[in-house]
Amino acid sequence: MAARKDTFDERRTDAAAARQKLLERFKARPPADAPEVIARLEAQKAQGEARRQREAAAAQRAAEKAAALAAEKAAEEAAKKAAALAAAANAAQEARRRTAAMLAAQKAERDARIAEKKKRR
Repeated sequence: MAARKDTFDERRTDAAAARQKLLERFKARPPADAPEVIARLEAQKAQGEARRQREAAAAQRAAEKAAALAAEKAAEEAAKKAAALAAAANAAQEARRRTAAMLAAQKAERDARIAEKKKRR
């Protein structure tokens, strides 16, 4: 890095010039009650309100979507539960049918044995 060749007085005058330029820029700004400033602030307020309305609408849509998904999930759960109950009922009915068939077969065997005994007498 090269050594600085400016003197203290030069640096001080440069700083004063920079401060003066900043002050002039500040003074050149329009006052707060100027029509263009008021119009800009109103436009910013309108944009902010529009943004809030869009965000509220988006939140409403998200809530509706979540509610629809919850309702759909509840319907699916109810359908699964109904299917499980129907399967259990079918399994119970099949078990009763098999038991009845087994009992009928046992009765037929027993009746055949009894008939066999009666023939032998």
